Amino acid sequence: MEIILIAFAFIALLLFIVWLPFFKRTVTNTDIDDVKQNLRDETNVVLYKEHKTEIEKDFSDGAIDEENYQYLLAELDNSLLQDIAAAEKKPDISKVTKHFSVFWPISLSLFIVVFSTVLYIKQGSLENLMTTPIASHANQQGQLSAEQQDEARQEQMSAYIEKMQQHLEEKPDDSEAWYNLGQTFVSAGEFDLAIAAFEQVIRIEGEHADLLGAIAQASYYRNNQQIDEQVQTLIDKALALDINDPSTNILLGMHNFIAQEYQQAIKYWQRVIDAGKQGVNVVALQEAVSEAKNRLGMPTNPMEGEQVSSQGAVGPQLKVNVSLSADITTQLAQGEDKVVFVYAIPTDGKRMPLAAMKLMASDLPKVVTLSDSNAMSPQSNLSSVSKVHIYAIVSKQGGAGIKPGDFKAEIFNISVDSTDAINLVVDRLVE
Repeated sequence: MEIILIAFAFIALLLFIVWLPFFKRTVTNTDIDDVKQNLRDETNVVLYKEHKTEIEKDFSDGAIDEENYQYLLAELDNSLLQDIAAAEKKPDISKVTKHFSVFWPISLSLFIVVFSTVLYIKQGSLENLMTTPIASHANQQGQLSAEQQDEARQEQMSAYIEKMQQHLEEKPDDSEAWYNLGQTFVSAGEFDLAIAAFEQVIRIEGEHADLLGAIAQASYYRNNQQIDEQVQTLIDKALALDINDPSTNILLGMHNFIAQEYQQAIKYWQRVIDAGKQGVNVVALQEAVSEAKNRLGMPTNPMEGEQVSSQGAVGPQLKVNVSLSADITTQLAQGEDKVVFVYAIPTDGKRMPLAAMKLMASDLPKVVTLSDSNAMSPQSNLSSVSKVHIYAIVSKQGGAGIKPGDFKAEIFNISVDSTDAINLVVDRLVE
């Protein structure tokens, strides 16, 4: 009911604004015309009397004879009648003008009413108008498919990026906003844009270990999880400023874990845990350390293992049966043993693995389990998505990523809640 009253009040205000100039003009013109007409009539009468008095005085003084006297009186009467006749014609012109101008307020009034009605019909019923987008979104959230939820997350991320960019146009020296934008670009897989955002933070605040580490991470992902000279330079500068920098040590831990250098991975991750800095997901790092220790056959800390079992056991567990086709097996038998990477990536086009494992071709066939403990970073794991693409890559050069000359197998759109074994047969050459 309230929205109806507001709508009517708004329309009434528009109509008032449209008609106000017309009524004002009508009233004003009428008043002015009346005043002018009265003033003109009074002036004519006064002048008539004055002239008549002068003529009569001249006649009585003998200045004019009878014939001129009658002639001047007739001319004076004639002049008065002509003035009255001319004044009577002007109201007719005013009426015509007023009648023509009323067309515009009438037309605008009709347009406002018709437009409001059409707009209401176009937008839907009153019930739909009164339903807020938030309420509608909440009612439909449960009905969205996993794919639609992924799309919704992407739209939210895009909206956030656009909002931050607009904010930074107004406040280009807001270093916190630039840093948040850079982190969002990393999550979106836009590594070049992320690096540019982090460089803006350095422009404002100067070089700090966490900023160099963030740029190193983005450069690492952009470089298909390879540490080249540029990435190594960033890592060295960051550690020189702060040996316990979380971003840099987590990156080194991930890189060594993928390379099966579990002892080194534990060293970097444990360094971050022991530093106890704010904003670090210590639980996820402890899970990663426990997994690395398990692969080394090392006993884990009882309290640490208890924490992992209570918090880390809950989550996606994708069992993947990795094997080689007969043809690929024959080709690999003729050379050295090759590294095999098994990993899952999100379905939204990002390249950063959510879980990854490294094997040797001689280990196959083998069933591996991808879980949150295999995550490349605490923020990006299998629990953060609903579906993934899974790859098995036999690397020709031994590095991560898919390159010409590698052998691969892939399977798309696998639900992270799947409990069935997933078969991956490496049978294709990457060209």
